[in-house]
Amino acid sequence: MLNFVIEQTEAQSEGEIMKTRQRAIATLGLAAVLGALTVACEGGEGGNYTSEAPSEQAPMKVSPEAASLPETQSDAENLPGTKFAPQAQQSQSLDRLQGLRSDPEASNRETYSTIPENPFLNASSNPLSTFSIDVDAASYSNMRRFINEGQLPPPDAVRVEELINYFTYDYPQPKADQPFSITTEVAEAPWNPKHKLVHIGLQGKSISTENLPPSNLVFLLDVSGSMSDANKLPLLKEAFRLLVDQLRDEDKVSIVVYAGAAGTVLPPTPGNQKDTILAAIDKLDAGGSTAGGQGIKLAYKLAQDNFIESGNNRVILATDGDFNVGISSDEQLVNLIEEKREQDIFLTVLGFGTGNLQDAKMEKIANKGNGNYAYIDNILEANKVLVNEIGGTLLTIAKDMKIQVGFNPEKVQGYRLIGYENRRLQNEAFQDDKKDAGELGAGHSVTALYEIIPVGVKSDVSLSDVDIVDSQQKTDESMTFSGNELMQVKLRYKQPDQDTSQLITAPVVDQGLTLVQASNNFKFSASVAEFGMVLRESQYKGNGNLDHVLQLASQSQGADLDGYRAEFIRLVKRAKSL
Repeated sequence: MLNFVIEQTEAQSEGEIMKTRQRAIATLGLAAVLGALTVACEGGEGGNYTSEAPSEQAPMKVSPEAASLPETQSDAENLPGTKFAPQAQQSQSLDRLQGLRSDPEASNRETYSTIPENPFLNASSNPLSTFSIDVDAASYSNMRRFINEGQLPPPDAVRVEELINYFTYDYPQPKADQPFSITTEVAEAPWNPKHKLVHIGLQGKSISTENLPPSNLVFLLDVSGSMSDANKLPLLKEAFRLLVDQLRDEDKVSIVVYAGAAGTVLPPTPGNQKDTILAAIDKLDAGGSTAGGQGIKLAYKLAQDNFIESGNNRVILATDGDFNVGISSDEQLVNLIEEKREQDIFLTVLGFGTGNLQDAKMEKIANKGNGNYAYIDNILEANKVLVNEIGGTLLTIAKDMKIQVGFNPEKVQGYRLIGYENRRLQNEAFQDDKKDAGELGAGHSVTALYEIIPVGVKSDVSLSDVDIVDSQQKTDESMTFSGNELMQVKLRYKQPDQDTSQLITAPVVDQGLTLVQASNNFKFSASVAEFGMVLRESQYKGNGNLDHVLQLASQSQGADLDGYRAEFIRLVKRAKSL
Protein backbone atom coordinates (compact mmCIF):
# COMPACT_ATOMS: atom_id res chain seq x y z
CA MET A 1 0.00 0.00 0.00
CA LEU A 2 1.38 3.42 -0.98
CA ASN A 3 0.94 5.91 1.84
CA PHE A 4 0.75 9.65 1.17
CA VAL A 5 1.14 12.46 3.65
CA ILE A 6 0.02 15.86 2.37
CA GLU A 7 1.51 18.56 4.55
CA GLN A 8 -0.48 21.74 4.52
CA THR A 9 1.20 24.95 5.67
CA GLU A 10 -0.18 28.42 6.12
CA ALA A 11 1.93 29.61 3.16
CA GLN A 12 0.18 27.29 0.68
CA SER A 13 -2.51 28.79 -1.47
CA GLU A 14 -5.78 27.05 -2.14
CA GLY A 15 -4.64 26.44 -5.73
CA GLU A 16 -1.43 24.79 -4.57
CA ILE A 17 -3.35 22.61 -2.11
CA MET A 18 -5.75 21.54 -4.85
CA LYS A 19 -2.92 20.67 -7.24
CA THR A 20 -1.18 18.62 -4.56
CA ARG A 21 -4.33 16.68 -3.81
CA GLN A 22 -4.99 16.04 -7.49
CA ARG A 23 -1.45 14.70 -7.98
CA ALA A 24 -1.86 12.42 -4.96
CA ILE A 25 -5.19 11.05 -6.15
CA ALA A 26 -3.88 10.55 -9.70
CA THR A 27 -0.89 8.62 -8.36
CA LEU A 28 -3.13 6.51 -6.14
CA GLY A 29 -5.24 5.63 -9.18
CA LEU A 30 -2.09 4.49 -11.01
CA ALA A 31 -1.06 2.43 -7.96
CA ALA A 32 -4.44 0.69 -7.98
CA VAL A 33 -4.07 -0.15 -11.68
CA LEU A 34 -0.56 -1.52 -11.18
CA GLY A 35 -1.70 -3.49 -8.14
CA ALA A 36 -4.57 -5.04 -10.08
CA LEU A 37 -2.32 -5.92 -13.01
CA THR A 38 0.25 -7.46 -10.68
CA VAL A 39 -2.34 -9.65 -8.99
CA ALA A 40 -3.83 -10.64 -12.34
CA CYS A 41 -0.44 -11.56 -13.80
CA GLU A 42 0.82 -13.45 -10.78
CA GLY A 43 -2.33 -15.27 -9.77
CA GLY A 44 -4.70 -15.53 -12.69
CA GLU A 45 -7.88 -14.07 -11.27
CA GLY A 46 -6.14 -13.16 -8.04
CA GLY A 47 -4.74 -14.87 -4.98
CA ASN A 48 -1.55 -16.91 -5.01
CA TYR A 49 -2.45 -20.39 -3.78
CA THR A 50 0.05 -23.21 -3.54
CA SER A 51 -0.51 -26.75 -2.33
CA GLU A 52 1.88 -29.41 -1.20
CA ALA A 53 1.66 -32.93 -2.58
CA PRO A 54 -0.90 -34.80 -0.45
CA SER A 55 0.49 -37.19 2.13
CA GLU A 56 -1.86 -38.25 4.89
CA GLN A 57 -3.34 -34.78 5.03
CA ALA A 58 -0.89 -32.49 3.31
CA PRO A 59 -1.44 -28.79 4.03
CA MET A 60 -2.14 -26.30 1.32
CA LYS A 61 -0.84 -22.78 1.85
CA VAL A 62 -2.93 -19.82 0.87
CA SER A 63 -1.93 -16.19 0.64
CA PRO A 64 -5.05 -14.06 1.18
CA GLU A 65 -4.48 -10.60 -0.30
CA ALA A 66 -6.53 -8.97 2.44
CA ALA A 67 -5.20 -10.31 5.70
CA SER A 68 -7.13 -8.14 8.15
CA LEU A 69 -10.83 -7.83 8.73
CA PRO A 70 -12.57 -4.48 8.27
CA GLU A 71 -13.60 -2.77 11.48
CA THR A 72 -17.29 -3.49 10.84
CA GLN A 73 -19.31 -5.68 8.53
CA SER A 74 -20.69 -2.58 6.84
CA ASP A 75 -17.11 -1.60 6.01
CA ALA A 76 -16.58 -5.05 4.52
CA GLU A 77 -19.61 -4.65 2.29
CA ASN A 78 -18.07 -1.52 0.77
CA LEU A 79 -14.51 -2.73 0.26
CA PRO A 80 -13.26 -3.86 -3.14
CA GLY A 81 -12.09 -7.44 -3.42
CA THR A 82 -8.35 -7.85 -3.52
CA LYS A 83 -8.96 -10.98 -5.56
CA PHE A 84 -9.66 -8.84 -8.63
CA ALA A 85 -12.47 -9.97 -10.92
CA PRO A 86 -12.06 -9.17 -14.60
CA GLN A 87 -14.74 -6.50 -14.42
CA ALA A 88 -13.28 -4.84 -11.31
CA GLN A 89 -12.69 -1.14 -11.60
CA GLN A 90 -9.02 -0.28 -12.05
CA SER A 91 -9.08 2.80 -9.85
CA GLN A 92 -10.45 3.31 -6.39
CA SER A 93 -11.30 6.38 -4.40
CA LEU A 94 -8.83 7.65 -1.81
CA ASP A 95 -11.14 6.71 1.04
CA ARG A 96 -11.59 3.13 -0.20
CA LEU A 97 -7.87 2.64 -0.76
CA GLN A 98 -7.15 3.86 2.75
CA GLY A 99 -9.66 1.29 4.01
CA LEU A 100 -7.62 -1.64 2.65
CA ARG A 101 -5.18 -3.17 5.10
CA SER A 102 -2.76 -5.98 4.27
CA ASP A 103 0.30 -7.55 5.81
CA PRO A 104 1.96 -9.59 3.04
CA GLU A 105 4.29 -11.45 5.40
CA ALA A 106 1.43 -12.55 7.65
CA SER A 107 -1.02 -13.26 4.87
CA ASN A 108 0.81 -16.26 3.42
CA ARG A 109 0.83 -18.42 6.54
CA GLU A 110 -2.71 -19.80 6.45
CA THR A 111 -2.71 -23.57 5.88
CA TYR A 112 -5.46 -25.92 4.70
CA SER A 113 -5.34 -29.67 4.19
CA THR A 114 -5.56 -30.76 0.58
CA ILE A 115 -8.98 -32.30 -0.14
CA PRO A 116 -9.23 -34.67 -3.11
CA GLU A 117 -12.98 -34.95 -3.81
CA ASN A 118 -14.82 -38.21 -3.31
CA PRO A 119 -15.43 -39.83 -6.73
CA PHE A 120 -18.49 -41.70 -7.95
CA LEU A 121 -18.06 -45.37 -7.07
CA ASN A 122 -19.53 -48.44 -8.76
CA ALA A 123 -22.07 -49.85 -6.31
CA SER A 124 -21.57 -53.45 -7.51
CA SER A 125 -17.85 -53.49 -6.74
CA ASN A 126 -18.08 -51.03 -3.83
CA PRO A 127 -21.32 -51.92 -2.03
CA LEU A 128 -20.33 -50.28 1.29
CA SER A 129 -19.44 -46.71 2.23
CA THR A 130 -18.15 -45.92 5.73
CA PHE A 131 -17.31 -42.62 7.38
CA SER A 132 -17.13 -40.83 10.73
CA ILE A 133 -19.59 -38.07 11.57
CA ASP A 134 -18.38 -34.46 11.71
CA VAL A 135 -20.09 -31.69 13.67
CA ASP A 136 -17.43 -29.06 13.01
CA ALA A 137 -18.56 -25.91 11.25
CA ALA A 138 -15.33 -23.89 11.15
CA SER A 139 -15.14 -24.02 7.37
CA TYR A 140 -18.41 -22.12 7.01
CA SER A 141 -17.46 -19.13 9.17
CA ASN A 142 -14.01 -19.07 7.59
CA MET A 143 -15.60 -19.07 4.12
CA ARG A 144 -17.84 -16.21 5.27
CA ARG A 145 -14.76 -14.28 6.37
CA PHE A 146 -13.17 -14.59 2.93
CA ILE A 147 -16.33 -13.47 1.11
CA ASN A 148 -16.91 -10.55 3.48
CA GLU A 149 -13.32 -9.48 2.79
CA GLY A 150 -14.09 -9.42 -0.91
CA GLN A 151 -12.53 -12.62 -2.18
CA LEU A 152 -13.53 -16.22 -2.75
CA PRO A 153 -11.97 -18.80 -0.42
CA PRO A 154 -9.32 -21.19 -1.75
CA PRO A 155 -10.99 -24.51 -2.72
CA ASP A 156 -9.34 -26.53 0.07
CA ALA A 157 -10.66 -24.10 2.70
CA VAL A 158 -14.15 -25.31 1.73
CA ARG A 159 -15.20 -28.52 3.48
CA VAL A 160 -18.69 -29.09 2.13
CA GLU A 161 -19.94 -31.16 5.07
CA GLU A 162 -19.03 -28.32 7.47
CA LEU A 163 -20.97 -25.84 5.36
CA ILE A 164 -24.01 -28.11 5.52
CA ASN A 165 -23.64 -28.79 9.25
CA TYR A 166 -23.37 -25.12 10.15
CA PHE A 167 -27.17 -25.01 9.98
CA THR A 168 -29.84 -26.63 12.11
CA TYR A 169 -32.63 -28.60 10.44
CA ASP A 170 -36.14 -29.52 11.47
CA TYR A 171 -35.33 -33.02 12.69
CA PRO A 172 -37.41 -34.72 15.41
CA GLN A 173 -36.00 -35.12 18.90
CA PRO A 174 -34.94 -38.70 19.75
CA LYS A 175 -37.38 -40.98 21.53
CA ALA A 176 -36.97 -42.85 24.81
CA ASP A 177 -33.35 -43.29 25.87
CA GLN A 178 -31.80 -42.91 22.40
CA PRO A 179 -29.24 -40.07 22.21
CA PHE A 180 -30.22 -39.14 18.64
CA SER A 181 -32.90 -39.58 15.96
CA ILE A 182 -32.44 -40.55 12.29
CA THR A 183 -34.23 -38.90 9.35
CA THR A 184 -33.84 -39.89 5.70
CA GLU A 185 -35.26 -38.49 2.44
CA VAL A 186 -34.73 -39.10 -1.28
CA ALA A 187 -35.52 -36.76 -4.19
CA GLU A 188 -34.03 -35.43 -7.41
CA ALA A 189 -30.49 -34.07 -7.30
CA PRO A 190 -30.90 -30.33 -7.99
CA TRP A 191 -27.75 -30.01 -10.12
CA ASN A 192 -28.38 -33.24 -12.08
CA PRO A 193 -32.06 -34.26 -12.31
CA LYS A 194 -31.11 -37.68 -13.73
CA HIS A 195 -29.52 -38.48 -10.38
CA LYS A 196 -31.06 -38.87 -6.94
CA LEU A 197 -29.93 -37.15 -3.76
CA VAL A 198 -30.18 -39.01 -0.45
CA HIS A 199 -30.42 -36.89 2.70
CA ILE A 200 -29.45 -38.47 6.05
CA GLY A 201 -30.04 -36.40 9.20
CA LEU A 202 -29.12 -37.13 12.81
CA GLN A 203 -30.47 -35.02 15.66
CA GLY A 204 -28.83 -35.12 19.09
CA LYS A 205 -30.96 -34.91 22.20
CA SER A 206 -31.31 -31.34 23.43
CA ILE A 207 -30.42 -30.75 27.08
CA SER A 208 -31.18 -27.44 28.78
CA THR A 209 -28.24 -25.61 30.32
CA GLU A 210 -29.49 -26.11 33.87
CA ASN A 211 -29.59 -29.88 33.32
CA LEU A 212 -26.05 -30.18 31.98
CA PRO A 213 -23.61 -32.06 34.22
CA PRO A 214 -21.09 -29.92 36.15
CA SER A 215 -18.20 -28.69 34.03
CA ASN A 216 -14.49 -28.61 34.77
CA LEU A 217 -13.23 -26.24 32.09
CA VAL A 218 -9.69 -25.13 31.39
CA PHE A 219 -9.42 -22.14 29.08
CA LEU A 220 -6.14 -22.47 27.17
CA LEU A 221 -5.61 -19.05 25.62
CA ASP A 222 -2.99 -18.00 23.10
CA VAL A 223 -1.55 -14.59 24.06
CA SER A 224 1.48 -14.73 21.76
CA GLY A 225 2.50 -11.81 19.58
CA SER A 226 0.59 -13.20 16.60
CA MET A 227 -2.66 -12.68 18.55
CA SER A 228 -2.41 -8.88 18.84
CA ASP A 229 -4.80 -8.03 15.97
CA ALA A 230 -8.29 -6.79 16.78
CA ASN A 231 -9.91 -9.96 15.40
CA LYS A 232 -7.74 -12.18 17.59
CA LEU A 233 -7.12 -11.57 21.32
CA PRO A 234 -9.57 -8.66 21.72
CA LEU A 235 -12.32 -10.72 20.04
CA LEU A 236 -11.27 -13.79 22.03
CA LYS A 237 -11.71 -11.89 25.31
CA GLU A 238 -15.19 -10.72 24.30
CA ALA A 239 -16.12 -14.26 23.27
CA PHE A 240 -15.04 -15.80 26.56
CA ARG A 241 -16.95 -13.17 28.48
CA LEU A 242 -20.08 -14.58 26.83
CA LEU A 243 -19.13 -18.10 27.93
CA VAL A 244 -18.43 -17.00 31.51
CA ASP A 245 -21.95 -15.55 31.68
CA GLN A 246 -23.29 -19.10 31.09
CA LEU A 247 -21.41 -20.68 34.02
CA ARG A 248 -23.31 -22.07 37.01
CA ASP A 249 -22.32 -22.42 40.65
CA GLU A 250 -21.34 -26.08 40.20
CA ASP A 251 -19.00 -25.32 37.28
CA LYS A 252 -15.36 -24.37 37.69
CA VAL A 253 -12.90 -22.67 35.41
CA SER A 254 -9.12 -22.44 35.20
CA ILE A 255 -7.19 -20.24 32.76
CA VAL A 256 -3.83 -21.11 31.24
CA VAL A 257 -2.08 -18.78 28.83
CA TYR A 258 0.90 -19.33 26.60
CA ALA A 259 3.29 -17.08 24.75
CA GLY A 260 7.07 -17.18 25.35
CA ALA A 261 6.20 -19.42 28.29
CA ALA A 262 3.05 -21.04 29.63
CA GLY A 263 1.47 -20.18 32.96
CA THR A 264 -1.69 -20.34 35.05
CA VAL A 265 -3.37 -16.96 35.39
CA LEU A 266 -6.48 -18.30 37.14
CA PRO A 267 -6.53 -21.36 39.42
CA PRO A 268 -9.73 -23.46 39.51
CA THR A 269 -12.50 -20.99 40.33
CA PRO A 270 -16.24 -21.67 40.91
CA GLY A 271 -18.61 -20.44 38.23
CA ASN A 272 -20.39 -18.11 40.66
CA GLN A 273 -17.22 -16.02 41.02
CA LYS A 274 -17.72 -14.40 37.65
CA ASP A 275 -16.04 -11.10 38.58
CA THR A 276 -12.82 -12.94 39.43
CA ILE A 277 -12.88 -14.91 36.18
CA LEU A 278 -13.67 -11.84 34.06
CA ALA A 279 -10.94 -9.82 35.74
CA ALA A 280 -8.38 -12.48 34.79
CA ILE A 281 -9.58 -12.40 31.18
CA ASP A 282 -9.53 -8.59 31.02
CA LYS A 283 -5.85 -8.47 32.06
CA LEU A 284 -4.65 -10.58 29.13
CA ASP A 285 -2.24 -8.96 26.66
CA ALA A 286 -0.54 -10.33 23.54
CA GLY A 287 3.24 -10.68 23.18
CA GLY A 288 6.03 -13.22 22.68
CA SER A 289 6.47 -16.39 20.63
CA THR A 290 4.12 -19.34 20.83
CA ALA A 291 4.83 -22.09 23.37
CA GLY A 292 1.59 -23.90 22.54
CA GLY A 293 2.88 -27.36 23.41
CA GLN A 294 3.84 -26.26 26.93
CA GLY A 295 0.43 -24.65 27.36
CA ILE A 296 -1.44 -27.79 26.36
CA LYS A 297 0.52 -29.89 28.84
CA LEU A 298 -0.26 -27.50 31.68
CA ALA A 299 -3.93 -27.23 30.70
CA TYR A 300 -4.40 -30.99 30.68
CA LYS A 301 -2.66 -31.28 34.06
CA LEU A 302 -5.09 -28.76 35.57
CA ALA A 303 -8.04 -30.61 34.03
CA GLN A 304 -6.78 -33.92 35.41
CA ASP A 305 -6.08 -32.52 38.90
CA ASN A 306 -9.65 -31.16 39.11
CA PHE A 307 -11.40 -34.01 37.33
CA ILE A 308 -15.16 -34.32 37.98
CA GLU A 309 -16.52 -37.86 37.86
CA SER A 310 -19.54 -38.02 35.52
CA GLY A 311 -18.90 -34.37 34.66
CA ASN A 312 -17.78 -32.50 31.59
CA ASN A 313 -13.99 -32.28 31.74
CA ARG A 314 -12.74 -30.22 28.84
CA VAL A 315 -9.89 -28.04 27.63
CA ILE A 316 -11.02 -25.13 25.42
CA LEU A 317 -8.15 -23.99 23.23
CA ALA A 318 -8.44 -20.55 21.62
CA THR A 319 -5.74 -19.61 19.13
CA ASP A 320 -4.83 -18.75 15.57
CA GLY A 321 -3.14 -22.16 15.57
CA ASP A 322 0.47 -21.01 15.51
CA PHE A 323 2.52 -23.51 17.54
CA ASN A 324 6.17 -22.75 16.90
CA VAL A 325 7.89 -23.43 20.23
CA GLY A 326 8.00 -26.63 22.31
CA ILE A 327 5.73 -29.46 21.16
CA SER A 328 5.04 -28.22 17.67
CA SER A 329 4.78 -31.24 15.39
CA ASP A 330 1.28 -32.49 14.63
CA GLU A 331 2.27 -36.03 15.64
CA GLN A 332 3.45 -35.01 19.10
CA LEU A 333 0.37 -32.90 19.72
CA VAL A 334 -1.96 -35.65 18.50
CA ASN A 335 -0.30 -38.28 20.71
CA LEU A 336 -0.77 -36.12 23.81
CA ILE A 337 -4.37 -35.28 22.95
CA GLU A 338 -5.25 -38.93 22.23
CA GLU A 339 -3.78 -39.98 25.56
CA LYS A 340 -5.92 -37.45 27.46
CA ARG A 341 -8.99 -38.37 25.40
CA GLU A 342 -8.77 -41.89 26.81
CA GLN A 343 -8.88 -40.31 30.27
CA ASP A 344 -12.19 -38.60 29.38
CA ILE A 345 -10.72 -35.13 29.04
CA PHE A 346 -11.99 -33.76 25.76
CA LEU A 347 -10.85 -30.83 23.64
CA THR A 348 -12.69 -27.95 21.97
CA VAL A 349 -10.73 -25.75 19.55
CA LEU A 350 -11.70 -22.17 18.68
CA GLY A 351 -9.85 -20.48 15.83
CA PHE A 352 -9.42 -16.72 15.61
CA GLY A 353 -8.00 -14.20 13.17
CA THR A 354 -6.70 -13.95 9.63
CA GLY A 355 -3.41 -14.26 7.84
CA ASN A 356 -1.98 -16.82 10.24
CA LEU A 357 -4.86 -19.29 10.60
CA GLN A 358 -3.51 -22.83 10.96
CA ASP A 359 -6.76 -24.49 9.97
CA ALA A 360 -5.23 -27.86 9.09
CA LYS A 361 -3.60 -28.29 12.48
CA MET A 362 -6.58 -27.10 14.51
CA GLU A 363 -9.02 -29.39 12.71
CA LYS A 364 -6.74 -32.37 13.25
CA ILE A 365 -6.21 -31.89 16.99
CA ALA A 366 -9.91 -31.24 17.61
CA ASN A 367 -10.79 -34.46 15.77
CA LYS A 368 -8.33 -36.41 17.91
CA GLY A 369 -9.52 -34.82 21.14
CA ASN A 370 -13.15 -36.00 20.99
CA GLY A 371 -14.13 -32.40 20.52
CA ASN A 372 -15.18 -29.88 17.93
CA TYR A 373 -13.55 -27.06 15.99
CA ALA A 374 -15.17 -23.69 15.35
CA TYR A 375 -13.82 -20.54 13.74
CA ILE A 376 -14.86 -17.29 15.41
CA ASP A 377 -14.84 -14.47 12.87
CA ASN A 378 -17.07 -12.07 14.81
CA ILE A 379 -18.94 -11.68 18.09
CA LEU A 380 -22.16 -13.05 16.58
CA GLU A 381 -20.39 -16.32 15.79
CA ALA A 382 -19.04 -16.37 19.34
CA ASN A 383 -22.59 -16.04 20.61
CA LYS A 384 -23.74 -18.88 18.34
CA VAL A 385 -21.01 -21.28 19.49
CA LEU A 386 -20.66 -20.34 23.16
CA VAL A 387 -24.23 -19.35 24.06
CA ASN A 388 -26.85 -20.67 21.63
CA GLU A 389 -25.09 -24.01 21.12
CA ILE A 390 -23.40 -24.25 24.52
CA GLY A 391 -24.73 -27.77 25.19
CA GLY A 392 -23.34 -29.17 21.95
CA THR A 393 -20.06 -27.30 22.37
CA LEU A 394 -19.44 -28.54 25.90
CA LEU A 395 -21.30 -31.85 26.33
CA THR A 396 -20.73 -35.01 24.29
CA ILE A 397 -23.77 -37.33 24.30
CA ALA A 398 -22.44 -39.97 21.88
CA LYS A 399 -18.85 -40.69 20.88
CA ASP A 400 -17.08 -42.63 18.14
CA MET A 401 -20.10 -42.33 15.84
CA LYS A 402 -19.66 -44.10 12.51
CA ILE A 403 -22.04 -44.43 9.58
CA GLN A 404 -21.95 -47.32 7.14
CA VAL A 405 -24.21 -47.33 4.10
CA GLY A 406 -24.94 -50.49 2.13
CA PHE A 407 -26.29 -49.98 -1.41
CA ASN A 408 -28.85 -52.13 -3.16
CA PRO A 409 -27.17 -53.10 -6.49
CA GLU A 410 -30.58 -53.70 -8.06
CA LYS A 411 -31.49 -50.04 -7.52
CA VAL A 412 -28.16 -48.16 -7.45
CA GLN A 413 -25.44 -48.34 -10.07
CA GLY A 414 -23.19 -45.62 -8.61
CA TYR A 415 -22.92 -43.23 -5.68
CA ARG A 416 -20.86 -40.38 -4.27
CA LEU A 417 -20.59 -39.16 -0.68
CA ILE A 418 -20.63 -35.35 -0.78
CA GLY A 419 -17.94 -34.04 1.55
CA TYR A 420 -16.47 -35.94 4.53
CA GLU A 421 -13.33 -36.63 2.49
CA ASN A 422 -11.08 -36.57 5.56
CA ARG A 423 -13.61 -38.60 7.59
CA ARG A 424 -13.74 -41.66 5.33
CA LEU A 425 -13.01 -44.99 7.01
CA GLN A 426 -12.18 -48.46 5.82
CA ASN A 427 -15.26 -50.66 6.04
CA GLU A 428 -13.67 -52.98 8.59
CA ALA A 429 -13.31 -50.02 10.97
CA PHE A 430 -17.09 -49.84 11.33
CA GLN A 431 -17.15 -52.79 13.72
CA ASP A 432 -13.82 -52.00 15.35
CA ASP A 433 -14.60 -50.33 18.67
CA LYS A 434 -10.97 -49.29 19.04
CA LYS A 435 -11.23 -47.07 15.97
CA ASP A 436 -11.76 -43.42 16.87
CA ALA A 437 -14.57 -41.49 15.18
CA GLY A 438 -16.59 -38.29 15.63
CA GLU A 439 -18.63 -37.08 18.59
CA LEU A 440 -22.17 -35.71 18.80
CA GLY A 441 -22.90 -32.92 21.26
CA ALA A 442 -26.17 -32.21 23.03
CA GLY A 443 -28.58 -30.59 20.59
CA HIS A 444 -26.21 -30.88 17.64
CA SER A 445 -27.41 -32.19 14.30
CA VAL A 446 -25.41 -33.95 11.59
CA THR A 447 -26.38 -34.13 7.92
CA ALA A 448 -24.84 -36.26 5.17
CA LEU A 449 -25.75 -36.31 1.48
CA TYR A 450 -25.19 -39.06 -1.08
CA GLU A 451 -25.66 -38.45 -4.79
CA ILE A 452 -26.69 -41.71 -6.45
CA ILE A 453 -27.15 -42.87 -10.04
CA PRO A 454 -30.17 -45.18 -10.31
CA VAL A 455 -29.91 -48.39 -12.29
CA GLY A 456 -30.85 -47.84 -15.93
CA VAL A 457 -29.90 -44.16 -16.01
CA LYS A 458 -27.35 -43.09 -18.61
CA SER A 459 -25.07 -40.65 -16.82
CA ASP A 460 -22.18 -38.56 -18.09
CA VAL A 461 -20.06 -39.24 -14.98
CA SER A 462 -17.59 -42.10 -14.87
CA LEU A 463 -17.74 -44.72 -12.11
CA SER A 464 -14.65 -45.94 -10.30
CA ASP A 465 -14.39 -49.66 -9.59
CA VAL A 466 -11.78 -49.15 -6.87
CA ASP A 467 -12.29 -47.13 -3.70
CA ILE A 468 -8.89 -45.69 -2.77
CA VAL A 469 -9.90 -45.62 0.91
CA ASP A 470 -10.84 -49.33 0.92
CA SER A 471 -9.63 -51.20 -2.16
CA GLN A 472 -10.46 -54.63 -0.68
CA GLN A 473 -14.21 -54.24 -0.43
CA LYS A 474 -16.31 -57.20 0.63
CA THR A 475 -20.07 -57.57 0.34
CA ASP A 476 -21.98 -57.59 3.63
CA GLU A 477 -23.78 -60.95 3.34
CA SER A 478 -26.11 -60.03 6.21
CA MET A 479 -27.52 -57.06 4.31
CA THR A 480 -30.74 -57.81 2.42
CA PHE A 481 -33.10 -55.37 0.71
CA SER A 482 -36.82 -55.31 0.06
CA GLY A 483 -39.26 -53.23 -1.95
CA ASN A 484 -37.95 -49.83 -3.00
CA GLU A 485 -35.03 -49.79 -0.58
CA LEU A 486 -32.11 -47.97 -2.15
CA MET A 487 -29.79 -48.58 0.75
CA GLN A 488 -29.48 -49.32 4.42
CA VAL A 489 -27.91 -46.92 6.90
CA LYS A 490 -26.12 -48.43 9.89
CA LEU A 491 -24.83 -46.36 12.77
CA ARG A 492 -22.50 -47.32 15.58
CA TYR A 493 -21.96 -45.14 18.62
CA LYS A 494 -20.79 -45.35 22.23
CA GLN A 495 -22.11 -43.70 25.33
CA PRO A 496 -19.54 -41.07 26.47
CA ASP A 497 -18.38 -43.22 29.39
CA GLN A 498 -18.47 -46.61 27.63
CA ASP A 499 -16.10 -48.54 25.36
CA THR A 500 -18.59 -50.85 23.63
CA SER A 501 -20.62 -49.57 20.69
CA GLN A 502 -24.31 -49.93 19.99
CA LEU A 503 -25.84 -50.49 16.53
CA ILE A 504 -28.84 -48.83 14.88
CA THR A 505 -30.09 -49.71 11.37
CA ALA A 506 -32.46 -47.68 9.19
CA PRO A 507 -33.66 -48.50 5.65
CA VAL A 508 -33.81 -45.76 3.00
CA VAL A 509 -36.74 -45.99 0.60
CA ASP A 510 -37.24 -44.02 -2.62
CA GLN A 511 -40.72 -42.47 -2.49
CA GLY A 512 -40.32 -40.99 -5.97
CA LEU A 513 -40.28 -37.37 -4.77
CA THR A 514 -39.51 -34.57 -7.18
CA LEU A 515 -37.38 -31.66 -6.00
CA VAL A 516 -40.50 -29.51 -5.69
CA GLN A 517 -42.06 -32.07 -3.35
CA ALA A 518 -38.97 -32.35 -1.14
CA SER A 519 -38.86 -30.87 2.36
CA ASN A 520 -37.17 -27.60 3.28
CA ASN A 521 -34.55 -29.67 5.10
CA PHE A 522 -33.70 -31.43 1.85
CA LYS A 523 -33.74 -28.36 -0.38
CA PHE A 524 -31.77 -26.05 1.90
CA SER A 525 -29.05 -28.62 2.65
CA ALA A 526 -28.84 -29.30 -1.10
CA SER A 527 -28.45 -25.57 -1.84
CA VAL A 528 -25.57 -25.34 0.66
CA ALA A 529 -23.93 -28.43 -0.85
CA GLU A 530 -24.29 -26.95 -4.33
CA PHE A 531 -22.73 -23.69 -3.13
CA GLY A 532 -19.80 -25.63 -1.68
CA MET A 533 -19.27 -27.52 -4.93
CA VAL A 534 -19.36 -24.28 -6.95
CA LEU A 535 -16.80 -22.69 -4.60
CA ARG A 536 -14.60 -25.77 -4.89
CA GLU A 537 -15.00 -25.72 -8.67
CA SER A 538 -16.05 -29.36 -8.35
CA GLN A 539 -16.05 -31.55 -11.42
CA TYR A 540 -19.28 -33.04 -10.04
CA LYS A 541 -21.30 -29.83 -9.76
CA GLY A 542 -23.22 -30.67 -12.95
CA ASN A 543 -25.53 -27.79 -13.79
CA GLY A 544 -24.86 -26.16 -10.43
CA ASN A 545 -24.42 -22.39 -10.38
CA LEU A 546 -24.89 -19.52 -7.95
CA ASP A 547 -28.20 -18.41 -9.46
CA HIS A 548 -29.65 -21.85 -8.83
CA VAL A 549 -28.21 -21.90 -5.31
CA LEU A 550 -30.02 -18.62 -4.60
CA GLN A 551 -33.29 -19.89 -6.00
CA LEU A 552 -33.20 -23.13 -4.01
CA ALA A 553 -32.08 -21.49 -0.75
CA SER A 554 -34.75 -18.78 -1.01
CA GLN A 555 -37.46 -21.41 -1.57
CA SER A 556 -36.41 -23.34 1.55
CA GLN A 557 -35.41 -20.58 3.99
CA GLY A 558 -38.30 -21.47 6.30
CA ALA A 559 -38.86 -19.83 9.70
CA ASP A 560 -35.13 -19.04 10.18
CA LEU A 561 -35.52 -17.60 13.68
CA ASP A 562 -31.78 -16.98 14.13
CA GLY A 563 -31.33 -15.47 10.67
CA TYR A 564 -28.50 -17.82 9.65
CA ARG A 565 -30.22 -18.89 6.42
CA ALA A 566 -30.90 -15.29 5.44
CA GLU A 567 -27.22 -14.58 6.00
CA PHE A 568 -26.32 -17.52 3.74
CA ILE A 569 -28.46 -16.03 0.96
CA ARG A 570 -26.67 -12.69 1.38
CA LEU A 571 -23.29 -14.44 1.16
CA VAL A 572 -24.26 -16.18 -2.07
CA LYS A 573 -25.33 -12.85 -3.56
CA ARG A 574 -22.03 -11.30 -2.51
CA ALA A 575 -20.08 -14.24 -3.94
CA LYS A 576 -21.79 -13.62 -7.28
CA SER A 577 -20.26 -10.15 -7.40
CA LEU A 578 -16.69 -11.35 -6.85
